[in-house]
Amino acid sequence: MMAATAVDRVRAGMRRSLALWRMPWLPLVMVAAAAVAVASEQQVPLVLWSSDRDLWAPAADTHEGHITSDMQLSTYLDPALELGPRNVLLFLQDKLSIEDFTAYGGVFGNKQDSAFSNLENALDLAPSSLVLPAVDWYAVSTLTTYLQEKLGASPLHVDLATLRELKLNASLPALLLIRLPYTASSGLMAPKEVLTGNDEVIGQVLSVLKSEDVPYTAALTAVRPPRVARDVALVAGGLGRQLLQRQSASPMIFSPVSYNDTAPRILFWAQNFSVAYRDHWKDLTSLTFGDEDRLNLTGSFWNESVARLVLTYEQLFGTTVTFRFILANRFYPVSARHWFTLERLEIHSNGSVAYFNASQVTGPSIYSFHCEYVSSLNKNGNLLVPGTQPSLWQMTFQDFQIQAFNVTGEQFSYASDCAGFFSPGIWMGLLTSLFMLFIFTYGLHMILSLKTMDRFDDHKGPAIALTQIV
Repeated sequence: MMAATAVDRVRAGMRRSLALWRMPWLPLVMVAAAAVAVASEQQVPLVLWSSDRDLWAPAADTHEGHITSDMQLSTYLDPALELGPRNVLLFLQDKLSIEDFTAYGGVFGNKQDSAFSNLENALDLAPSSLVLPAVDWYAVSTLTTYLQEKLGASPLHVDLATLRELKLNASLPALLLIRLPYTASSGLMAPKEVLTGNDEVIGQVLSVLKSEDVPYTAALTAVRPPRVARDVALVAGGLGRQLLQRQSASPMIFSPVSYNDTAPRILFWAQNFSVAYRDHWKDLTSLTFGDEDRLNLTGSFWNESVARLVLTYEQLFGTTVTFRFILANRFYPVSARHWFTLERLEIHSNGSVAYFNASQVTGPSIYSFHCEYVSSLNKNGNLLVPGTQPSLWQMTFQDFQIQAFNVTGEQFSYASDCAGFFSPGIWMGLLTSLFMLFIFTYGLHMILSLKTMDRFDDHKGPAIALTQIV
């Protein structure tokens, strides 16, 4: 009797469990909980400092694990914008995490190895400062709009040269945006070198404001979180910690550079574009492909026989640097078709010109040209040959693609790749096949060379006598 009662209770519990799973709102609740868990991973740090005093009280809620929401962030910013300086600087880095400060900041008093020396010095000297280790990414993504509404001033994208020409007024509001490029896949540059370069930009901007004696409030944050959040469906499928699973971040894909007059004429794209002057490397990928509005194509030119793509960068290695891609389109009777060639690549800076011969970048005019590496480095194929040796300039394009003739729309045509027909895999297969063929031929030759005896020993006849010759 007791056993039957226990069985009935178990069956009743199973029926209640199945009834819960049949409820239509339960999966929605689980997905919502998973979305909250995912949203908690989307966070970036925010560093604030000002030339005025007593703008922020110590943040009481910035304990480990706390994420500052948009409402809490507004409570920190409102007093600073109402009582503080009217000039606001917003340093926007592509990606930034609190781990960057931990890994590359000066620890145990070892400040000379810090990648944030100028930022640390600004925080030490600032009368007011506030550090929020984790701010909700949604709050940061709307920060520019929020500051624009509070100040009543449109945001102005500036660089160091533009900032020197501006005349800031302490009584008039100004919102200045300074982009600091930093990506996880920074090509030939180590993350610490990129962070150090960004810190130098911060130091130079603050030096300009200090020389003009302009009061300001500055903020440093990131455009996007350093990690890509997991898909909600995957999180809903299993919220447990997966120690051996590696989360792979999908790389950002930018649109190609397009030069247009009446229609798209020249297309250029690379996964990574890096240049070095006196062995000091700069990553120009985000400056070239990330923001088309700021890209300077002045001087570019196109006709049916010659094309010139001109890229100009302000304050690159302390000066204005211009890159010119010069392409020619010619008809060859032997192949009865037009072929284009990248005649040369020119670098103009400080009145001097550096040339790179790029004649190996060629293909039929109806196609685009693609190569995994177009570089002046020997380890990457050396398709760019410097005009003078040794050269102070070095360049590397990864996953390079260009088309300057017969362009249709904003898409590349079929690509003529620089990889030869006899790739290492094909050579390995050919050599292995030849070696096996040699073994087979040698074995067959040995078998055919075998000869049988012309006489055999017959037990019915006389025995074979072998004469021994001494």
